[in-house]
Parts: sequence; structure tokens; C-alpha cells
Amino acid sequence: MKKSDYLEKANFRTLIEAGGKDRIQDRLNILGVFLETEEHITLEEMFHLLREKGYDFEPRFVKQCLNRMVDLGFAQKKQFEGQPIRYEHRHLGKHHDHLICTKCGKIVEFADETMETLQVEIAARSGFHMLQHSMDIYGLCSQCLSQRTLLMPLTMAKEGERVVIREIAGGRRKQARLTDMGLRPGDLIEIINNAGRGRIILARGPTRLAIGRGIAEKIMVSISDQDADI
Repeated sequence: MKKSDYLEKANFRTLIEAGGKDRIQDRLNILGVFLETEEHITLEEMFHLLREKGYDFEPRFVKQCLNRMVDLGFAQKKQFEGQPIRYEHRHLGKHHDHLICTKCGKIVEFADETMETLQVEIAARSGFHMLQHSMDIYGLCSQCLSQRTLLMPLTMAKEGERVVIREIAGGRRKQARLTDMGLRPGDLIEIINNAGRGRIILARGPTRLAIGRGIAEKIMVSISDQDADI
């Protein structure tokens, strides 16, 4: 066990004993397993880790312990868009932000002192004293990005992406309908909302458009050169 983990367990014991909690050793065992991972884990993943260590605690008790760890400052509870609630180790005096892949769900922590300083300066220019902040950047990780085809139907584009219309399949009537809407091969569009069902909301310049999924399947696009270089 790392010295820092030993100190945190001792600190946790002191706080929960002072709070009159029962099952002290069980709570310490759950904390110990939690401290061994630096991942952003779900409640189900925590159950799996505990079972691997030979523990068989009731789910309600484990959830209660995790939430108590959040209350006492040993863990942080996070809910990224489209994902279940996750818990991560809270390191005192340290701050980090997150990159979240919208395809595979991968979460990457990052810290940048220049960015931190800039945020403080921006707040100060408005006479604002910043107490806390978080930054979650959503996109595609390098592995998921490399797996994407060069040409794909509009239905596969992710929210926030800018794509270029390359081809419009289907008969003349469908092509004429899209032309009437102002969509032509070569146009740059931004995906506003693509929830996987219902119409896709996109923007072409200052105009927002709603496209049915059937016709969106006929529109072949590629990621714009500007986004591909990021």
C-alpha cells in the first residue's frame, strides 16, 4: 500500500468513527479497493473489483460507502454525457480536466497549467473570484477516429462535428428536395443534434435544418479538413 493511501485510510477511519458509523472495517476495505484504482469507475465496476478481492458486500452498503467517501472528500462523483455515474479518487490540492470519447466512452485526464492560469485571469478581468471549475471535452479518441471510414452516411456523424457533403444518393426527387433546402455536394455543415433516433438537426451557415434519418442515410459526408487536422 502506498504511504498516501495508508494516510488516507487513517484519515477516513477518524472521520467515520467521529460520525458514529458502524462496520468500520468493511468501510475501510471498500476504501482500500477504491484507492487501488485511478480509473473513473461505475458502481457496477466497483462491485466487480470488490468481488475480485473476495468481498461480497450488499450493493446498497457499497453505494452508501462511495457516497460517504464523496461527502468526506476522498472521492468525486462525475456524470459525463451519455454515461452512468462514475467515481474517481479526489487528490487534494490537484486539479485535472477530462477528454471523453463519445464513441467508446474512454476518459482521459489532463492538466495544463497555462489553461489553469488563463481561466483565473479571465475570471479576474470580470471581477470574478473563481472557487472551482471543471472542463469536459467531448470528441473521438485517436483509436476511434482511425477506425472511421473516409466516407460515411450523415447518420454516423457525431454531434459537434463539421462535415462536408460529398455525395447525395437517391433519385432526382430526393436530390431536388435537398437542393431546395440548400444542401449540395461540397457544402460544410455542422451536426447540432444526432441522438440516434428521430431527425438530425444540422446547421449550414446561420441556418438550422432538420433532416429525417431515411434521407440522411443517402447523404454521404466526410470530416472537414479543419477538424481532421485537430
